[in-house]
Amino acid sequence: MVVNFKVFKKVSPNGKLTLYLGKRDFVDHISSVEPIDGVIVVDDDYLRDRKVFGQVVCSFRYGREEDEVMGLNFQKDLYLASEMIYPPPEKREDNLTKLQERLLKKLGPNAFPFKFTISPSAPASVILQPGPEDQGEPCGVQFYVKIFVGENETDRSHRRSTVALAFRKVQYAPSKQGRQPCTVVRKDFLLSPGELELEVTLDKQLYHHGERVAVNICIRNNSNKVVKKIKAMVQQGIDVVLFQNGQYRTSVASLETQEGCPIQPGSSLQKIMYLTPMLESNKDRRGVALDGQLKSEDTNLASSTLLATADHKDAFGIVVSYSVKVKLFLGALGGEVSAELPFILMHPKPETLKGKLLTADSQADVESFRQDTVDEPGLLAAN
Repeated sequence: MVVNFKVFKKVSPNGKLTLYLGKRDFVDHISSVEPIDGVIVVDDDYLRDRKVFGQVVCSFRYGREEDEVMGLNFQKDLYLASEMIYPPPEKREDNLTKLQERLLKKLGPNAFPFKFTISPSAPASVILQPGPEDQGEPCGVQFYVKIFVGENETDRSHRRSTVALAFRKVQYAPSKQGRQPCTVVRKDFLLSPGELELEVTLDKQLYHHGERVAVNICIRNNSNKVVKKIKAMVQQGIDVVLFQNGQYRTSVASLETQEGCPIQPGSSLQKIMYLTPMLESNKDRRGVALDGQLKSEDTNLASSTLLATADHKDAFGIVVSYSVKVKLFLGALGGEVSAELPFILMHPKPETLKGKLLTADSQADVESFRQDTVDEPGLLAAN
């Protein structure tokens, strides 16, 4: 059986270095991150008496590129891994993946494998949506594999002999649902007998992108106030860890209703409101957090960030969370009553053909592969 599989390829401007990656999404399992492995092909004549180094670069942009004036720079490049790939180390461990074995067999003696390991505490790939009039690279966290010719790891790379390819560090949803979110808020009023009770329940804790969130609302009005309107919204919480006051919230889905209102003293109401947080309804909103984006690929609202502990926040990361907030409006004099419930919004773990190919033992599976040439002109300028 002949099976095609996708390989991402990029060539340096001078054509002397070629980088191959089998995928561009590497999974963060919270306790560890998938190794970033691939293959480079070198030109023997050009690289005689020269060395090739590989690095994993985390680029964190925390300010607009157009505001960089008078020497200001709103970007930090963090080097998470670095090693010499060519000439290959004498004591290199030949613990190759199936994909590397297949590529080495096809690409010949000038091909050399590499493997980088990064810390699970490294930030997730998240970008903040720029405004319609914004120019330049978006704010956020992006990752690159950078391969360059130099004398040592700290040597300044030359653009023509450097190749860099973006990838994403991603998390997938847990396989098990957590406890069903539920909260009850009771409010009494000065000089008024009784209290107003608001109970909010979600049908589950974990949602996948594109799923609608069912918000179960139960209102018991034992006060002398009148509930005139109900509003439910999904809020995206963004914590830019670098800044002390870098936390803010954005409503990414909302619904307002007067159905069943007014709720008079002594009355009650039970209803379900449905909300679907989607990027399509937030396309022009600056500052909304999105999953890291690769060129010419669609993206979506950023997934929730899962941390082993609250202390594992990387100083150069962006932590994303979601919650449902329900508000009861009691009129100008009555004020508001609100309740909030956190939930998780993520992609399910994919079951793809590519994952099966990497564990296949049949040599017939590797008789051919398809190369996807990618071009990322903004990559080198960021380094």
